[in-house]
Amino acid sequence: MAYVSGYFVNVYSAIAVAVAMEMGPREMTILAIMVLTSHNMIVETAVQKKTGTSAVRMVLLRTLSGLFLGMLMNLLLPGGGRDAAPSAGIAAGGDFMGLFVPWLKDTALLLSKMVVIIFSLNILQALLAEFGVIRAISRFLRPLLKVFGLPPRCSFLWIIANTVGLAYGAAAMIDETRKSKITGYDIDLLNTHIAVSHSNVEDIALFASVGALWWAVLLSRVLWAVLMVWCYRLWHNIRNKFISLQVPDSSGGNL
Repeated sequence: MAYVSGYFVNVYSAIAVAVAMEMGPREMTILAIMVLTSHNMIVETAVQKKTGTSAVRMVLLRTLSGLFLGMLMNLLLPGGGRDAAPSAGIAAGGDFMGLFVPWLKDTALLLSKMVVIIFSLNILQALLAEFGVIRAISRFLRPLLKVFGLPPRCSFLWIIANTVGLAYGAAAMIDETRKSKITGYDIDLLNTHIAVSHSNVEDIALFASVGALWWAVLLSRVLWAVLMVWCYRLWHNIRNKFISLQVPDSSGGNL
């Protein structure tokens, strides 16, 4: 339920369901990776489609990546197996008020944390954008983007996606793609990366506040995103070479 809620709605709804289940750090980390890879699917896919990338490809990429990373981390993270202890929320018994009051206190504390985190990050992002710090950082990160397989001219959009996210940064991303001299291929490369790994400040902070291992959530998605970009570049080059071989020359043969 937590994953499905996050898939169709957003991260907040997934966390609300997950907290009620009182998951441990291992389970919360796996859920965080899956949800952050494929959340808010309808809205964020619409944003990526607006920038020029196939909506079907983005849905398949994010859905399959989320499921695969979840299964992979279930194998890699220690503490799994049949002998793992059941969560306290499922095993607990007692009367209604005995369960409701602790849940209400925990939920109020969680909401307080989320409000502080969200407002603090929004203020910080606004200040960085106002004083041109984000654009300066984007120029500094251009060499790193080459390692990621992304064109340097996409550095500013990459910063937007990783700080503000796709849904909140939709207007800025769409406007930037229209103004910038960015090709459709460049946008496809960028969307392939940020489809899997974006909003790596606020969303990771929220899941970390409820027990997820932030470094595992960040590292797994970034590495997978880089792999997906290089796979897409390889597929694109192979396809172009194949197409060029099918183009007829002036004598009537194939080039």
